[in-house]
Amino acid sequence: MTSIRHWNLRRRNRRRNDARRSWTPTQWALWSAPPIVLGYVLAVDLLALVVVGVTARIVDIGSGDWIRLAVLALLSAVHVEASHGIERIRWHATEGVPYANLKGMWTFAAVLSLPPPLAVALILWVYLHSWLRLRRVPPYRWAFSTATVLLGAAAAGVCINAISPATYPDLPPGALGLVTVTVAAVAYWFINFALVVGAVLLSNPEANGRKALGQLSDQLIVFGALGLGVATATLLTYQPWLIVALLVTVLGLHRSLLVGQFQFAARTDPHTGLANTVFWHEIATKELGRAEHEHTSLGVLYLDLDHFKAINDTYGHQAGDQVLKAIAAELKHEVRTDDLVGRLGGEEFAILLPKTSVGETAEAAERIRRRIASLSVGVTTQSGSATVDGLTCSIGTATYPVAGLSMDALLLAADTATYAAKNAGRNRVVTAPGVNS
Repeated sequence: MTSIRHWNLRRRNRRRNDARRSWTPTQWALWSAPPIVLGYVLAVDLLALVVVGVTARIVDIGSGDWIRLAVLALLSAVHVEASHGIERIRWHATEGVPYANLKGMWTFAAVLSLPPPLAVALILWVYLHSWLRLRRVPPYRWAFSTATVLLGAAAAGVCINAISPATYPDLPPGALGLVTVTVAAVAYWFINFALVVGAVLLSNPEANGRKALGQLSDQLIVFGALGLGVATATLLTYQPWLIVALLVTVLGLHRSLLVGQFQFAARTDPHTGLANTVFWHEIATKELGRAEHEHTSLGVLYLDLDHFKAINDTYGHQAGDQVLKAIAAELKHEVRTDDLVGRLGGEEFAILLPKTSVGETAEAAERIRRRIASLSVGVTTQSGSATVDGLTCSIGTATYPVAGLSMDALLLAADTATYAAKNAGRNRVVTAPGVNS
């Protein structure tokens, strides 16, 4: 019996081309980096050292401060140890973009509850422990990451002192305290985030700007960590024993939320956000089983962009990725809510159309073909902005039960019809014949 593995072997060469097109973050070594990158990193590190030197001069530290430092250091270590397995995977998955994590829960709590010298010590401890246990990146990258957090913490401290100098480092009561915490959190986040994004863009000038910024959901994780930092600092000051309950809660949410995030990532194509091959085939097989049970029809479209290599050769691979994203968006807008669009690799897409007859499947394919033919995509190239138009595609259609009784048979029929469309001159729709034709 034909399997998805054997069916995909026909496209091994195309997937290899697609892999070459995929953006890979630059793994730069500090001393061999371009001068602008080297200068940027060293400037950030030097500025952080200045901050450490200034805060070290503050010596008004009580015994309670040392106790709070010890508690935060211990709980942060427990957090790292309990989550280091999943965080290692997350870090590898987010290489080349800002890495969102929950360490801000402890570092921002230190900013809010400890004198500046001890807050610096806690930040250094958290990031050193994380480096040892989670990811052994080169020391200069660890130093840079730590420096950006130190500078963000310094900015937060400056904001707190500016708003309420009479109570610093403690927070003022009431609404002013809420304003102070909010301003401090925003300053902490912005400085850290901006410095990291600057390093990503400078070290890899060809990187897509939006990719360098990361996902909005990642920044929500960061702000969630800062909110937990506020709760941690509050409990540490007034009800320190309750922090244990907060830590257990955070560990449970941390694991459950990130597992869901990994499941989503495992099901989607990273370039287009569409279902990937495995997930599309899984859902398509379930829909086929439903069609068999309910005695309904089901359509499959196999779409292959025409002359896509010419786009990469003319405008560059980054522009090619932008075109693929635009195509994916058009496909999602053209289909119904219950339909499923997947990227099978390279410039090839599959669309599942439940409860769709042979004629309706062909009509849907024709609408998609026309929509792509009318599309103009603005892209960014090494020479500036450009517009890609004149896009066309070849589409093969197959419908259950006319063209096949299994999903592999339907995909093979739609694939064969796509090749027929290519051979007939491209930019057209070809419907697979019935199995008895």
